[in-house]
Amino acid sequence: MPGLIGKKLGMTSVFSAEGKNIPCTVIEAGPCVVTQVKKVDTDGYEAVQLGFGDKSEKNTPKAMQGHFKKAGVEPQRKVVEFEGFEDKNLGDVVGVDLFEEGEWVDVVGTSKGKGFQGVVKRHGFGGVGDATHGQHNRLRAPGSIGACSTPSRVFKGTRMAGRTGGSRVKMENLQVVKIYSDKNLIVVKGSVPGAKGSFVVIEK
Repeated sequence: MPGLIGKKLGMTSVFSAEGKNIPCTVIEAGPCVVTQVKKVDTDGYEAVQLGFGDKSEKNTPKAMQGHFKKAGVEPQRKVVEFEGFEDKNLGDVVGVDLFEEGEWVDVVGTSKGKGFQGVVKRHGFGGVGDATHGQHNRLRAPGSIGACSTPSRVFKGTRMAGRTGGSRVKMENLQVVKIYSDKNLIVVKGSVPGAKGSFVVIEK
């Protein structure tokens, strides 16, 4: 599906026609430049690679410098492939006008990394229970993780403590509330994964 690369700026709220306060996320979407056009006869599939965010040539690897020079564009911070674009050539610019107010989009981002966390924060466990009867350190404990001699092991996928966040998350069916073409801003209803300033991908 066609889409754009953007940057999450933060959250705000807007009032609907009925007077409801709707939480929204503001995304700087584009402008994105076409850095590569993939075709069936050369690459085996059709896609368009878009780049977003200028990057200094000093901090760009030599291989990527050649890639961007071939396209005739400045080095880009983020490149993503999209399908569904038609008649796009190297150097073409795609802006926020790709979307319309009221339509539904999917937003992909990397969730905030929270490090190594316990089961209460990671999976929403309630803990073992009361702090009475001598249980002074069991409030946030995971409890039992398996049976005894049968099956004599812990099943794969058991919810336990571990690394939390920092993973790819797709929020589906977010409605486009407002578009500011002059500022390349798109306002979508609801929350979007990632911290402020992080890259996101908006798909139609």
